[in-house]
Amino acid sequence: MKINLTKATIIKRYKRFLADITLADGSDCTIHVANTGAMSGCAVPNDTVWFSTSDNAKRKYPFSWELTQTQENHFICVNTLRANQLAEQAILNGTITELQGFKALKREVKYGDENSKIDFHLTDKNGQETFIEVKSVTLLAEDQGYFPDAVTLRGQKHLRELMAMVENGHRAVLLFAVLHSGIKDVKPAAHIDAKYAELLREASQRGVEIIAYKATFQKEKHNFTMTLANKIPVTF
Repeated sequence: MKINLTKATIIKRYKRFLADITLADGSDCTIHVANTGAMSGCAVPNDTVWFSTSDNAKRKYPFSWELTQTQENHFICVNTLRANQLAEQAILNGTITELQGFKALKREVKYGDENSKIDFHLTDKNGQETFIEVKSVTLLAEDQGYFPDAVTLRGQKHLRELMAMVENGHRAVLLFAVLHSGIKDVKPAAHIDAKYAELLREASQRGVEIIAYKATFQKEKHNFTMTLANKIPVTF
């Protein structure tokens, strides 16, 4: 995925979906933040922000925060919408070897008993169904990557739904899309959401496949290429 971005400096993030930045000319403006999480470590004042620009005249805020470049020179994709786009690209180009051999791929399919939508639904030539839930990982603390970065009732629900799919004879996969260049492996953040960590361990024991692929970031002037390229460990 290649996107053209503009550089700025973060002042603060607030009201979840907004942030104030300082542009290269010294002026300040407000941008949209497509991230509902805590964004811990991703919105440190004076870090570098890279934002995209929409040509939709109806948008109140035409700029969207895409990446953070930290003072440690890590790159973090904070736009959670990119996780599914990168995951789909990696499935289709064969990078995620665990998710090959399918005949059909569908997005945002309703399923389960708790009114959920699965990110990707695969069907192979024999009719075997695979349900794939994608989670964006951006929290790095003391050299360890964690998920989630805040209590997630929605994430807990998704784990229950995936376990139910396995019980019904289907294949279920939780894919961590690691969008922080400094993360080397992923652990459940039991210190943040103990219930999620408990459910993740249970899901793994009950046959839900849990895998993590990390993004690479290539910068050429203002063009960034992001790709889910490398499998990394998930540890409990």
